[in-house]
Amino acid sequence: MKEIERIDRCASELKSRFGNLPDRAIILGSGLGDFADRLADAQALPYAEIEGFPRPTVEGHRGELIRGMLSGKPVLVMAGRFHYYEGHPLSTVVFPARVLARAGVKKLFITNAAGGVNTGFSPGDLMLISDHLNIAGTNPLMGDNLDELGPRFPDMSEVYDRDLRELAKNIAKRLGIELKEGVYAWGTGPSYETPAEVRMARALGADAVGMSTVPEAIAANHAGLKILGISLITNMAAGILDQPLHHREVVETAAKAARRFGALVEGILAEMP
Repeated sequence: MKEIERIDRCASELKSRFGNLPDRAIILGSGLGDFADRLADAQALPYAEIEGFPRPTVEGHRGELIRGMLSGKPVLVMAGRFHYYEGHPLSTVVFPARVLARAGVKKLFITNAAGGVNTGFSPGDLMLISDHLNIAGTNPLMGDNLDELGPRFPDMSEVYDRDLRELAKNIAKRLGIELKEGVYAWGTGPSYETPAEVRMARALGADAVGMSTVPEAIAANHAGLKILGISLITNMAAGILDQPLHHREVVETAAKAARRFGALVEGILAEMP
């Protein structure tokens, strides 16, 4: 079966399970694992029951696709994502974003946990993604182009939609939540970056580093979706502080910031045009 046929088959399956899908969806990263509990009239579909969706293996990614209402508006929530470092091909990592695009989603909100490269950041900060750096040495669009989704050579001038970024800033200001802005650099993981790699990322203009988001953003941009991205800075990247990095720190910081992060995300989703 061709890849576009797999994508369309899955999109049809989701429509049959949920009815018409909302035009907005969010991919929950670490720190937002319980965000779906904010939804009213929630319908959950485990990834295990969706053809083409593997089960997430990372703590905090529960593995459900949930349709519900948020402030009176329908939204689709991906509670968990797939990472390249889990051993999945990039076609699997971006499969959900492509399915959502073919199912009628027009706006994709991507969240993640990231390491702070900008020395002016602190753990617990929220960073609006203005642009990204792909330092992983690969790209989800490699191979045969899926013409039904987008062009062979898609423009990447404004991956993260300017209007949605302005909306995010306005919502944050209204809620009294500090929202920083910067460039996110994607590396494959699962090892954290070395101090030398962090210095390289900073020299290239990165403010944060992480192991997700960019593949999904590339695929969603290719398919014509409007994208918004926000990172939760859960730790300072290697070499900035004189201490080793542990995933435990990521989980603990994400838990502390969950209420503030969730309030901002809810406000943005509720007011997306």
